[in-house]
Amino acid sequence: MNIPFLDNWRKRAGGDRGTSLASAVGGDEEGVAELLSECELLRVRAGQLGLRLDDSPESLEALDQLPPRWRDDPEELPWLGNDAGLYLGTVIVLTVPDAVWHIWPGGHPVVRLASGREIQVVEAGIEWAVTGAPELSQVYAEAAEA
Repeated sequence: MNIPFLDNWRKRAGGDRGTSLASAVGGDEEGVAELLSECELLRVRAGQLGLRLDDSPESLEALDQLPPRWRDDPEELPWLGNDAGLYLGTVIVLTVPDAVWHIWPGGHPVVRLASGREIQVVEAGIEWAVTGAPELSQVYAEAAEA
């Protein structure tokens, strides 16, 4: 995968502790979207349960219905939750008009809607992984209505 801003960030991050992902992305929104949409752990775990994640709102509903076996592994749980949040954000950005990824100065990704509202998708994904609520499809529905 060719993500030019990531190479620049890695070079600078090695020598400058103050450099964040946000400063490296510049205007490469496509590269940011590609990087954040990987969600490899979530895609693997969903695939093991027979669910192919196709970046659609329907796939969020299907994720909500999976048995939460990931809760059995406390080390994997936060990583899977992070991926769930990034996947939620990916679906929103791909399907909700004018929704875009926005990286806060500290490097924290959020989804910004056309209204200016920001959705903290990573936090929603972690809560979903830990407790099952809010459902990913519910967060998506609220974003799509905005």
